[in-house]
Amino acid sequence: MTDKSDRSDWVALMRAIRDHRDEAAFAELFQHFAPKVKGFLMKSGSVASQAEECAQDVMATVWQKAHLFDPSRASVATWIFTIARNRRIDGLRKDRQPEPEDLFWGPDSEPDQADVYEMQQENARLGRAIARLPEAQRALIERAFFGDLTHRELAAETGLPLGTIKSRIRLALDRLRQHMS
Repeated sequence: MTDKSDRSDWVALMRAIRDHRDEAAFAELFQHFAPKVKGFLMKSGSVASQAEECAQDVMATVWQKAHLFDPSRASVATWIFTIARNRRIDGLRKDRQPEPEDLFWGPDSEPDQADVYEMQQENARLGRAIARLPEAQRALIERAFFGDLTHRELAAETGLPLGTIKSRIRLALDRLRQHMS
């Protein structure tokens, strides 16, 4: 199966989850993405148990918020890994909680709307930048950075030389930097 059909299949699965609460579609999506999300989180510094728990939370969010997925704004992989990234950041903030005597005992403050808006804009810009990459580069970026594949694993999977994999990823990263600046 090619990357393009994989992506359209993921979109079809997301639509089945969104429109029909299709548990079989969710199981297929879960089976594919949960281990990749866990690997991504572990590469980001989480220990296995935290990564497992966070991956479960991410996939539960995918089920609950399937109605928010928009294939015109991001691929399924980008959407799922953005949720994972945000959960990872939330977990890091939670881990840095002050000692009880340092806590402010008042009403919870609302998150700064400017920060929320800025993060949404940054995520949208990244999704658009990834979508503008040439197909060969986008597929490798999604697999390398959102999946759990090393450059060598990508070379073995695609049959491309390791140098080609590294060059395409390097070019893609350069293009993403240009789009994001």
